Amino acid sequence: MGPDPGPFESFAIAAARWGADVELDACCGYMQHEDFHGFARELRAARRPKPPSLKEQALAALSEADQGLNKSEWQQRSNTIRRALEQLDD
Repeated sequence: MGPDPGPFESFAIAAARWGADVELDACCGYMQHEDFHGFARELRAARRPKPPSLKEQALAALSEADQGLNKSEWQQRSNTIRRALEQLDD
C-alpha cells in the first residue's frame, strides 16, 4: 500500500470513479432494456467486485506471513491482522 493521496488526488480518484460508475450504469441499463438482465448483473459484479472484508484480508495476510517477508512487508500484514482482531468482541 502506498501513501495516502493528497486532496487533489483524492478528488481526481473520486471523479474518475463517478465517471466510470455512470458509464457502467448506462451499459447495464441498456442491457436490461434489451432483456439481458442476468448478463447485466454479471457485468456489474465483474466490473465492481466487492472489496475483501477485513477478515478476508487478515486471513490472506496470515497466510502470506509464512513466505519469508521482509520487515516492511510483515509490518503491513501485521497491521491488517491487528485491525481485524481489534474488531472482535472480548
